[in-house]
Amino acid sequence: MTSSPIFAHGLSAARPALRRIGIQDLKAVLSRGVDDFLAMPTHVVFVVLIYPLAGVLIAAATFEQNLIPILFPLAAGFALIGPFAALGLYEMSRRREWGLPATLADAYAPLRGRSAKAVMAVGLVLALIFLAWLCAAMGLYWTLYGGVTEPSLPAFLDDVLTTPRGWGLILAGNLVGAAFSLLALAVGAVSIPLIIDKDVDAGTAIETSLALMRENPGTMLAWGAIVAGMLALGMVSLFVGLAVVLPVLGHATWHLYRRAVG
Repeated sequence: MTSSPIFAHGLSAARPALRRIGIQDLKAVLSRGVDDFLAMPTHVVFVVLIYPLAGVLIAAATFEQNLIPILFPLAAGFALIGPFAALGLYEMSRRREWGLPATLADAYAPLRGRSAKAVMAVGLVLALIFLAWLCAAMGLYWTLYGGVTEPSLPAFLDDVLTTPRGWGLILAGNLVGAAFSLLALAVGAVSIPLIIDKDVDAGTAIETSLALMRENPGTMLAWGAIVAGMLALGMVSLFVGLAVVLPVLGHATWHLYRRAVG
């Protein structure tokens, strides 16, 4: 492990110490994530089934209700609640690390234990970020398009890709989306794994995750770019690819927590 000595300056009594992490650490945690996925494929397939299925249902509902403009914000923003959706994967990695059973029933044990309230509190914060992103995205669309919707997805894509207002929507939407993604990353990077491991309260968990972002800005931004890129690849196949991408990222996030938090 390439992590350097634990930070000692400016830590509160409640918050765990943090370590310096670098790109080599990110490579290592991704490798560990793949290893966990290959070691627990049967269980993981069932754990993550809900995630791609929910994505497909969201897409179908969007087309059915003629809400095509909100399809991309839903798809992109869905990743904002990823740290909560991967809860079972953190627990499975933790159990494998300790040599404990890792069945489907075991995966969601944190939702039944003492840490359930703290986990749900962090999940609520991430859900609020997701809802705020949807409101911002729709507000941006209404500002540029005046609430007018195209009759079909091809017509909408043609307008977005070939007109000045469409280019403005892409540029502004990506900038706003990046801001919300950065916020979700800072809040959820290691908060839920910390709760599962140490049974801390939600406030301490979020404070620790925010501090990790402050202490390792370059590495964590690189991690965010890796997560965004892998999720984008997983979404290309109507979210089905997330059945592989999500477990690898979920397991890797657990190992990132173990390297970064003392």
